Amino acid sequence: MKSVSATPGSPAPVKNAEAPAQRRVGERLDDQPPVPLLGKIQRQLHAHPLLGPTAVLILACVVFTAMVGPRFIDPLNVSLILQQVQIIGMVGIAQTLIILTAGIDLSVAAVMVFTTVISGKLAAEAGLPAVVALVIALATGAACGFLNGILVTRFRVPPFISTLGTLSIFTALNLLASGSQTIKANVLPDLLLWPGETFRVLGAPVTYGSILVLLSFVAVAFILKRTAWGEHIYAVGDNAEGARLSGIRTTRVLLSVYVVAGIICAIAGWLLIGRVGSVSPFSGEGVNLASITAVVIGGTSLFGGRGNVLGTLLGALIIGVFSNGLTLAGVDVLWQVFTTGVLVIVAVGLDQWTRKVAG
Repeated sequence: MKSVSATPGSPAPVKNAEAPAQRRVGERLDDQPPVPLLGKIQRQLHAHPLLGPTAVLILACVVFTAMVGPRFIDPLNVSLILQQVQIIGMVGIAQTLIILTAGIDLSVAAVMVFTTVISGKLAAEAGLPAVVALVIALATGAACGFLNGILVTRFRVPPFISTLGTLSIFTALNLLASGSQTIKANVLPDLLLWPGETFRVLGAPVTYGSILVLLSFVAVAFILKRTAWGEHIYAVGDNAEGARLSGIRTTRVLLSVYVVAGIICAIAGWLLIGRVGSVSPFSGEGVNLASITAVVIGGTSLFGGRGNVLGTLLGALIIGVFSNGLTLAGVDVLWQVFTTGVLVIVAVGLDQWTRKVAG
């Protein structure tokens, strides 16, 4: 037999060449370098959004326990933190739903306070039964949310602008309805004050309002994950036009989100009455910004379509832990505000960094 020789200009035959498809499963290609540590962390944070806020909360608890001592983890202090964050947490649920749709609501605190005035006036001065007054307050919250939703969906006003306008409207209505007067606890029915009532756990007082907030987080987390409405919220926030083309009624979804958010703000108003022990048209200061802070720190993206309401719970707890821990450590209030600002910037920067994985 004649030996086969390479002709001039032709490549030499390669012996035992393996096609890439014939490589063993799991064998790393030589031209694919190993993923660096930062890349692995980035992918983990993108795949598990709750990982970041959980780590921050645990680390903060460890640091403040080391700084302050056992009194930080004392049941009485833990109970105090829960009471301090319950209003932020409940309003944060409403804010989370709206931010998941790539919107934002600057009127949540105004809606909350307005509904407290409505329920307080009807129960204490008009003589209506507390249950009826509470139901009307919830309906008022729904109406406020409906107005926001109509402005966003029908009139195409950007959420930031529309809710900035309704913030002023609801604040003015609040002052008009209340006459800038505070309604004290001695004329309020027990039902309106019930969220502030306590029971004992490990010797520490726990309010019924705190339990209601925790149950609300669990319920909304289930709805977002297990229902079609929850899936539609994520779809609209991620790509509204794509969701519409796939058959989702985006206008109806957005409108329903704002209405539900208004009802949740009214529930937060009920909690506020129990927490403060009165109805004041000037209460709820700083809740707007604090609710957005809790949502952002909790890992929900301001661009919509990504996040978890349980992250908002962690975000609210982080705010409470930092505020309480710095106070016990004797740190000036201005540095507490400074720390909150740093947390927000870091959280948004982290969200931008982890989003690059999807890009």
